[in-house]
Amino acid sequence: MRLPIAAGLATAAVSITLYPLFSGGTWFWTGMGAILVVTAVSALTTRHTVPRWLGPPLGLVALWLYLTLVFAGAYTWAWVVPTKDTVLALAELLREGFEDIQHYAAPVPANPGISLLTAGGIGLVALLVDLLAVRARRAALAGLPLLALFTVPAAVLSDPIAWPAFIIAALGYVGLLTADGRERLTHWGRAVLVRRSRSTGAAVRTDAAPLSLAGKRIGFAAIAIAVALPAALPTLDPNPLFGFGVGSGSGEGGNTITIPNPIASLRGQLTQPANATVLTYTNNDNVPRYLRMYSLDTFDGAQWTMSQPKGRPENRVSEGPLPAPPGLYATVPLKNTMTQIRVSDEVERLSFLPLPYPATQVKVDGDWRADESTLMVFSTHDTAGGQAYEVVSHEPQPTPETLGTLLEVPSPEVNQRYLQLPQDLPSRIRAIASSLVDETDSPYQKAVKLQAWFTFRGGFVYSLRTQGNGNDALVDFLRNRAGYCEQFAAAMAVMARSLGIPARVSIGYTGGTSIDGSWQVRTHDLHAWPELYFQGAGWLRFEPTPSGGLGQQTARVPDYSRPPATTDPSGDGATASPTAGPDSTDLADTLAGRKRDLRDPDPGLGTDPILVDTGLGVPAKIGIGLVVLLLIALIPAVWRAGTRYRRRRAWAERETPSGAPPQARADGLGPDTRRLGQAVHASWRELVDTLHDLGIGHEASESPRALAARLTGQYGLDAETAASVARIASAEERTRYARAPGAIGSLTGDLARVRRALGATVSRGRRLRAGLLPPSTLLRVRGLGEKVLDGFDRLETLRLWPRRARRAVPEEAAEDRVLTGSGSR
Repeated sequence: MRLPIAAGLATAAVSITLYPLFSGGTWFWTGMGAILVVTAVSALTTRHTVPRWLGPPLGLVALWLYLTLVFAGAYTWAWVVPTKDTVLALAELLREGFEDIQHYAAPVPANPGISLLTAGGIGLVALLVDLLAVRARRAALAGLPLLALFTVPAAVLSDPIAWPAFIIAALGYVGLLTADGRERLTHWGRAVLVRRSRSTGAAVRTDAAPLSLAGKRIGFAAIAIAVALPAALPTLDPNPLFGFGVGSGSGEGGNTITIPNPIASLRGQLTQPANATVLTYTNNDNVPRYLRMYSLDTFDGAQWTMSQPKGRPENRVSEGPLPAPPGLYATVPLKNTMTQIRVSDEVERLSFLPLPYPATQVKVDGDWRADESTLMVFSTHDTAGGQAYEVVSHEPQPTPETLGTLLEVPSPEVNQRYLQLPQDLPSRIRAIASSLVDETDSPYQKAVKLQAWFTFRGGFVYSLRTQGNGNDALVDFLRNRAGYCEQFAAAMAVMARSLGIPARVSIGYTGGTSIDGSWQVRTHDLHAWPELYFQGAGWLRFEPTPSGGLGQQTARVPDYSRPPATTDPSGDGATASPTAGPDSTDLADTLAGRKRDLRDPDPGLGTDPILVDTGLGVPAKIGIGLVVLLLIALIPAVWRAGTRYRRRRAWAERETPSGAPPQARADGLGPDTRRLGQAVHASWRELVDTLHDLGIGHEASESPRALAARLTGQYGLDAETAASVARIASAEERTRYARAPGAIGSLTGDLARVRRALGATVSRGRRLRAGLLPPSTLLRVRGLGEKVLDGFDRLETLRLWPRRARRAVPEEAAEDRVLTGSGSR
């Protein structure tokens, strides 16, 4: 019965790793119920009177009855017997569950359909584990279905699995192997382990553990290393807890699409030293254009996420033109452009095409579909890496004057989706947004003032040393006024929504750099920007991130978002924008007297020579790394020096004011004798550590007197040094074995003399190693590790209930049973 229970516990332990996939906990209890049913049937059918082959079929029937009772109990006869309505009800729940999984991104709601699929899947995994471990007696192979269950969250989620869940799952599998080993061992009788007691040295007979000592240590050490080692390795990805989050979902037709977390890797790619080429493109007017991949439309107060894109079969880009851009009227002038894009072969797992917005037609190989509301183009089968495709787009060309007259209210569907803000949004964000605009401003004028505040008037600087976009992070960003495109895009989109302007955040690449007649887009061109909606012009890009040499290198402010100039009635020419606010005169004077950076594509909203914190340079980072490595390398030496100092203090604290050591009592008792013994033992351990550091060595079985004789004869010590070694060895012997060791002089001088003499007998390299990397310290670390592993060994002696008393048997019979294993079945 032990093995079926261990198989059920292993399945339950691995099932815990599924918790990030769900937003509720009902799935867990239904899954545990399925495991309990399978385990109970397996335990009852492992008796000798029941055929072994009967267990799996009975387990499958029991699992079916359990799922029927839980999810369709109202349609059964007497709450037990399934009927036709029961089958139909379960089939309907399964259909709903599959549809919900395709439409929801993790974490999905634990509704009945999804809970039925989850509980059924966990139950089937429990059946497979039971079949392999209990019936086929292949416990190691039972790890395959457990691994399949473990890889579900690892494949769906972009965030790593929490280490406590991994440890629990690993311990469940190790426990299954342990139970299998013990089950096999009992077939040969009751094993006995003879272990040497550390305290007395006598042989002690105890019951054997299910696994050998080496097996246990390997198992627990492997789990510890698997958790600790990845935490110590450097990573290029930023902390995803404070970044944008994009979930995973599926497209129509049952095909699963994995959506990466673009903003979670945005800062990591921007800060990478390597600036690899992602794609190249050419177009018919040789003008750089932003290439959008993702459209994030939901802000929950902690992160921006995207709704699940929907691509119907009729929305395949190979079937014809893409859907019409939302909100774009025929009165707005359009510019027809043709763009040829070539994505690098090194780009992996990119299921969304980088496209200029709005694309009208896309010619690309594979099954690519367009989302109707956002015009994102994605695939459930193909990836963009290595693709070459052609894009036709009708780019809106609105003028500031035209946009200023667009006062039509967006449709209720647009407002409902793109104006939502969390109820706990800090009032400071709304107050700042309101203070930047006038009550008479049109939505377009409000958007222009927001952009101008971020790019110039607000004193913001571009810095890659900040991250986060939740409520608290946005407030900190608006207070500190330093960040990179993630914060700028998130802040402007939130503030635009607070002003009644529908807004979303787009993720993609800036236009890149022109090289030899084509535009080259690199890793550092990955970018986030807001898109604002105006009824009549549709979705328009804005650029709040500072551009040029002190900001996002290739960011460009669109022409339609620049404040329109007005004509001076006196005929002197253009003056400052009327949308610039009360400080427009100062703004015009500043712009007129300022030199434009050649890398700044916008002369009106360029960057001032502001000092931006770009972090430490590469040489400084290398130097800091070398210093850290040096300090880590010196830890053993510092530890050894501290140990030597404590042992020297052991004698200094026990000497009398006259300099003589304390006298031991004649009976060998009393605190002075104990303190003297501790000082002598400290001196002896210091001598042994010195031998290890110099490579001379010391065997644990070697007595103090034998060690002194070996050192004197083997290394040719002079008379004075030989006497010092003899005094140290004699003091250790008397302290160990004599009831009253008598007077023992200070051994500090003897230790120093012996250390100098032995150091002169070895090479300079050994002396250098003894000082910088003392082996005695490494042996002490190894000893600590062995003590930790010994703690796991002691767990085998713990019992939840006392063992039943055995009948008394003659001593000869008991000895025969232990040695021959006559108790085997």
